[in-house]
Amino acid sequence: MTDKAALYDVIRKPVITEKATMASEANALVFEVAKDATKPLIKEAIEALFNVKVKAVNTTVTKGKVKRFRGHLGRRNDVKKAYVTLEEGHMIDVTTGL
Repeated sequence: MTDKAALYDVIRKPVITEKATMASEANALVFEVAKDATKPLIKEAIEALFNVKVKAVNTTVTKGKVKRFRGHLGRRNDVKKAYVTLEEGHMIDVTTGL
């Protein structure tokens, strides 16, 4: 997979939360990824886009909440997140933009 647009289809956006900031202290980053993305595919995309070495990839699927809007029930979409741990000496600054 060498097409850069296809890599951005796998890696949607970085997740910037308090928990993600705590993970960055352990040289890990959190990204929202496509639901059908596999761990090897996520690893390949991160290494190709940011020129870093990935040590490990852990994924989680957060189920969408049921919410009300103007009295009608609705459901948010499910979100898949990838916790990417980088090798020592490598880092990505997600606050500057891609």
